Amino acid sequence: MEKKNIVKEYPKEDLVVVWKPDLCIHSKNCIHGLPGVFDFERRPWIDVSQAGEESIADQIKKCPSGALSYYLKSEGKPKEEQSLQGPTQIEIIMNGPIMVAGNLQIKNADGSIEEKNKKTFLCRCGASGNKPYCDGSHKSIGFQG
Repeated sequence: MEKKNIVKEYPKEDLVVVWKPDLCIHSKNCIHGLPGVFDFERRPWIDVSQAGEESIADQIKKCPSGALSYYLKSEGKPKEEQSLQGPTQIEIIMNGPIMVAGNLQIKNADGSIEEKNKKTFLCRCGASGNKPYCDGSHKSIGFQG
């Protein structure tokens, strides 16, 4: 099964918010930090008119999964994701996923290969609808561990 790798962009003056839903682990940092901009009940769920560029950029930096990012139009779209330097780090998140920070290659059951160069969140509760990646299901099932 081929992944779609959806990428959506939301422009505001010089700032462009980039959302990659396949990376989202539903930490809700965005919603709690800027509820006027980020609202899952609204479509589209990102409304960049609700805050200034600096506030939006600061909130996006708090996204743990990298599902939200941004770039400045004046600087152009970012080049390919840069690889992280140093050793790959693995962190077990209390009552949540496994975070892998670093360069890795994932070979899927169908034999396809995915390259990951920043943070990747792997499911450890077994309930994700996007295995092997976390989709935040651990919260709805009350996963403890």
